[in-house]
Amino acid sequence: MASVSDILGLIACRRDRLPARRLPFLDALFQRLAACPGTEAAETEERIWQVWMDHPNRAAAAVLEAATRDIAARRYDIAETRLTRLLRSAPDFAEAWHKRATLYYLLARDAECLADIGRTLALEPRHFCAMLHFGEMLLAGGATEEGRFAFRAALSLHPNLPRARESLSDKP
Repeated sequence: MASVSDILGLIACRRDRLPARRLPFLDALFQRLAACPGTEAAETEERIWQVWMDHPNRAAAAVLEAATRDIAARRYDIAETRLTRLLRSAPDFAEAWHKRATLYYLLARDAECLADIGRTLALEPRHFCAMLHFGEMLLAGGATEEGRFAFRAALSLHPNLPRARESLSDKP
């Protein structure tokens, strides 16, 4: 189980670690995201999400898509079952870990959320949304400086994240 300090360490050394799935076109998308303005940033972010949601095993990608729909429809128990089964068969699927972390975040199951955020960031060091959720959890728990660190790290990857910007503009 990942601790707050473990996750802070993963974020701190994000530039030194490679993602589990090395995809040169994803690297190019991140370079573009860091440099592009609002509208283009939204399009680039959408392309990154498409890559993250994809998997070499089409069945795994389909299960993730179904679980994502379940979360949106608030069928949390079904989503959790799907994601847990998926992660048993595809433990290196970073976005599946992130979706389950999101589910646990929504359910206020913080310890499980942290564990899955840690796994997400271990597999995909550039996962700006995992950093964003982590920062929000830290702020809610009173760890202001650590939360701000996570938001700054997310913004270093995706400078157009309004939630991170708003959180940093709030007075500590």
